[in-house]
Amino acid sequence: MLAQILVAVSAGILLALGIGHLFLTFVGPKLMPRDRSLRAAMTGVPLVISRQTDMWRAWIGFNATHSIALILFGLVYGHLAITRAGLLFDDPVLLVVGFATLAGLLVLARLYFFAGPVLGVSIALGCYLAGIAVNWS
Repeated sequence: MLAQILVAVSAGILLALGIGHLFLTFVGPKLMPRDRSLRAAMTGVPLVISRQTDMWRAWIGFNATHSIALILFGLVYGHLAITRAGLLFDDPVLLVVGFATLAGLLVLARLYFFAGPVLGVSIALGCYLAGIAVNWS
C-alpha cells in the first residue's frame, strides 16, 4: 500500500504541475515576456518550417502541449498506482517509461527552467523511486 501511495503522490505532483502550467499558459502574465515588445516581435516572426504560424503561437502551443503531457502522466500513473498497482509494478516497461519520463523532465527542468519545477520534479522522482523500492522490498 505504501508503494502505491508513493507513486500516486509522484503522479499527483506532475498532475498539479501540469494543471498549473496549463492555467498559466492561458491566464495571466506569468508566461509572458517582461519586455512587451518581445511578444510583438514574436507575433510577427513566422517559423522557418512553416509560414502558417509564428513564434508567439508556437510558444503558446509548446507550453500547452507540455502541460498536457504532464497531466497525462499524472492521470495515467496515478490511475495505475491506485487501481491497477499489480499491472504497474509487475510491468518493467511501465516502470522504466515512468522513470525515464521523470528523469528526462528533471534534466530539462535543471537546464531550462527555474527552482520551482526542479523541486517539484525532484520530489516526484524521489517518490516514484521510493515507491518502486518499497514494492520490491
